[in-house]
Amino acid sequence: MSNVLIVHAHPEAQSLTSSLKTLAVETLTAQGHQVQVSDLYAMHWKAVADAADFPQRKNADRLRYASESGNAFATGTQPADVVAEQQKLLWADAVILTFPLWWFSAPAILKGWVERVYAHGFAYGVGPHGGERWGDRYGEGVLAGRRAMVVVNIGGREPHYSERGVNGRLDEILWPIQHGVLFYPGMEVMPPFPVFQSDRMSEERWVDVAAAFKVRMANLFTDTPIPYRMQNGGHYDGQQVLKPGLGAGETGLRIHLVQPGDPVEHLDTTRADDTALAGYV
Repeated sequence: MSNVLIVHAHPEAQSLTSSLKTLAVETLTAQGHQVQVSDLYAMHWKAVADAADFPQRKNADRLRYASESGNAFATGTQPADVVAEQQKLLWADAVILTFPLWWFSAPAILKGWVERVYAHGFAYGVGPHGGERWGDRYGEGVLAGRRAMVVVNIGGREPHYSERGVNGRLDEILWPIQHGVLFYPGMEVMPPFPVFQSDRMSEERWVDVAAAFKVRMANLFTDTPIPYRMQNGGHYDGQQVLKPGLGAGETGLRIHLVQPGDPVEHLDTTRADDTALAGYV
């Protein structure tokens, strides 16, 4: 069976978000999977990325967070809480993010988890940067081979997040998280599990939501991922701009989804880069 990491961001243990997290643990465990949960509020996770993350500074005169992050990763001087979360990500075969949609994004504590755990050399700044290949990202990277999924509770009604809804399409609101945070370091991203009008949940409706959620958990490793284009699969030019003729018929961010009839993507699987996990050597 597989290993699943749930990164949970809600301050109330009796919330709908927390109930779905608990249901995910129960369902996945019953299937035989191993599950770990990073409950960020319960952990009192340090969400602020600052100089305190680098007790051994490369440059004491001016804080350049990315540079110091890369140095700490490469030299094995990262904070223990950051290392622990990175090890969970490497352990996992799938990563599930559970959170409420607050101001069109995730709670700040989850953003802070990403900013601190996704160190330079671990989740970004990986692989050769030059010419037509600008790093191992968007379908490649240290976290390639893993699946990911967003479970998000939303107070608004579903039509608000539709094609012509006042709040915009949900897939575009979640784009920075799904395409950026999850697909960028290599994970395959499953369609999200949104629950609309989550603050108006009746017992009867919960039965239906829970049943649908159990199906999604059962199919976590078999559902078809969102067809994001890989950066180095041949659909982008040397400036990482989508080539002419691709994305026809779509608008906005959706041009970056593989369309029927597009050329098959091909990755250079012969290239090896052993520097990505230098912080663990």
